Amino acid sequence: MIGIGVLAALAVALFRAKRKHINTDHIYNLTFLCLVFGFLGAKLLYGIVDWKTVIQNPLTLITGNGFVVFGGIIGGVITSMVYCSVKKISFPQIFDLLIPEIAIAQGFGRIGCLLAGCCYGRHTDSSIGIIFRHSDYAPNNVKLVPTQIIFSICAFALAILLIIYSRYNKRDGEVGALYIVLYSIGRFFLEFLRGDYRGTVFGFLSTSQFIAIITLLMGICYFAVLRIRKPVHLDTK
Repeated sequence: MIGIGVLAALAVALFRAKRKHINTDHIYNLTFLCLVFGFLGAKLLYGIVDWKTVIQNPLTLITGNGFVVFGGIIGGVITSMVYCSVKKISFPQIFDLLIPEIAIAQGFGRIGCLLAGCCYGRHTDSSIGIIFRHSDYAPNNVKLVPTQIIFSICAFALAILLIIYSRYNKRDGEVGALYIVLYSIGRFFLEFLRGDYRGTVFGFLSTSQFIAIITLLMGICYFAVLRIRKPVHLDTK
């Protein structure tokens, strides 16, 4: 599902890049680089959050198990910033172009979580609860909040909202800033529905909630700065 998400995101990004007259070579290059360093970022943050498991089984860091999405996002953003700096192209414009596709990839990725049973929700008696029968990750034969489905729906909805917003905004960087703000808010509250271990900060916040607070403040500041500035578009060819 992650693979399908990447291909879907790439297809949409190429389509939008052509419409905006952006060199598609940058899209291919960034897709590859962000996959590599996003993977490393997700693994690194997982190793920090669940260090006890990593110590017991170091091979976890090189398998397909054990990721923290926030780490992947941070890794991808830093990679994009470095790439744009080296190529001397507009990072805000590239960021605006690619960020809705990141949400698309996340939507498919969360379907993968559902199929695997990871990132599962808390126990519930609600009628919308789901039951796993043969999962290696989620508790089996008990009703759980369908966090993976909720995450996926929110991610796809966010992607659509960002693409629509991108047609009207006049400041490069606003779409990316809006993603940071909305994703941080959504992730903070959706974390309350999770039932799996995700590390703790201050004893009551999950690691992702703590990071979400920081990224929310950064996103708000970034958006405010962009709003103060005059609308500027830079060519990325």
